[in-house]
Amino acid sequence: MTSPSRSKNHRCLNLIPKCKSLQNLKQIHAQIFTIGLSHHTYPLSKLLHLSSTICLSYALSILRQIPNPSVFLYNTLISSIVSNHNSTQTHLAFSLYDQILSSRSNFVRPNEFTYPSLFKASGFDTKWHRHGRALHAHVLKFLEPVNHDRFVQAALVGFYVNCGELREARSLFERIREPDLATWNTLLAAYANSEETDSDKEVLKLFVRMQVRPNELSLVALIKSCANLGEFMGGVWAHVYLLKKNLTLNQFVGTSLIDFYSKCGCLSFARQVFDEMSERDISCFNAMIRGLAVHGFGHKGIELYNSLISQGLVPDNATFVVTISACSHSGLVDEGLQIFHSMKTVYGIEPKVEHYGCLVDLLGRSGRLEEAEECIKKMPMKPNAMLWRSFLGSAQIHGDLERGEIALKHLLGLEFENSGNYVLLSNIYAGVNRWTDVEKTRELMKDHRVNKSPGISTIN
Repeated sequence: MTSPSRSKNHRCLNLIPKCKSLQNLKQIHAQIFTIGLSHHTYPLSKLLHLSSTICLSYALSILRQIPNPSVFLYNTLISSIVSNHNSTQTHLAFSLYDQILSSRSNFVRPNEFTYPSLFKASGFDTKWHRHGRALHAHVLKFLEPVNHDRFVQAALVGFYVNCGELREARSLFERIREPDLATWNTLLAAYANSEETDSDKEVLKLFVRMQVRPNELSLVALIKSCANLGEFMGGVWAHVYLLKKNLTLNQFVGTSLIDFYSKCGCLSFARQVFDEMSERDISCFNAMIRGLAVHGFGHKGIELYNSLISQGLVPDNATFVVTISACSHSGLVDEGLQIFHSMKTVYGIEPKVEHYGCLVDLLGRSGRLEEAEECIKKMPMKPNAMLWRSFLGSAQIHGDLERGEIALKHLLGLEFENSGNYVLLSNIYAGVNRWTDVEKTRELMKDHRVNKSPGISTIN
């Protein structure tokens, strides 16, 4: 039998990473069994890890054949399942955990290496969230004192972030004595992507508190929040820090910087970042086209759209939204219509309500309200408030009272408390000197107990 010390260095183990098929795996397994390596934990863990990537059922059969598997082997297989498989295999990870709990051996108990993978698995799908919360109770039971185990705590922070429970995640984060960079980034990204009030301000506060050197992921969260807050100097600082520390201008950082500079009105800086990127994905193009659209450079937006196609990139849903919007802001109606119709005919993408909204805006801005109305009638889904509001705005611009009233009627059914809708209709009435109807609109607001927003209403 091979000694424990030699089992970690046996030449047979060097063959394991080279296995590419189930047949090769079985050959290595037979050799490990023949020379006695199957009695040692380390070789078995290597075999379990590899077999889980090639054939999960075979990995489970190996575990079943081991007389007294250690918690280390259970942890190895649980970690491999979570890392290499999707959420449909989460039940297998929890099944192995149940085997640990039901083991009669005093040496098989869950430890600090058991839970991080299980918390990660629990965050894959909402149906597993309750299992993750139950695991939290198990952590308190089996891993006292939990405050000394920052790896498990970091996994808990990530789990509650995935559950959308940001306050609980923050509370757990504050208990970690020395959070590592990954944990800082988890919380920063959670706040940057949150729609809660003041979440962007929390990103800035957390960034200032960071006890470790930030990396590209940290900067993405900071730049995104600076863009939302209009914190120009903060975003510029992040850009300078990136250059000074020789960090990588990857697609994620580049996209966030393009979006930041575009929102701050510095379109030339956004384009400079775009041009300096060595690799650009579809998100980078989308951000740059969006910036061009907002600033009225529709022709350049179309050029960029054609460029991404010529480079072999496939446009996604967001690409069509920003590109058709670019056409809308620049009066490129025929180009926008062609791009909209190419979604289904060329790329097989079914337009969603946001795409129809862009199309209605494109036609409405150009005065083709009859076509816009016909488009709304033929939509395969129910128009939302944003679409009707766009149609109402176009009706106001072109003084189409009849269609403005139609749009408001539908808007009142969706959001009767939005004062801006009444203001738009009132502006249409005022534009054709129908002051009696302006007064009626004001009375309608009172009937619905809608308060007008200061500075936007013409209703006196």
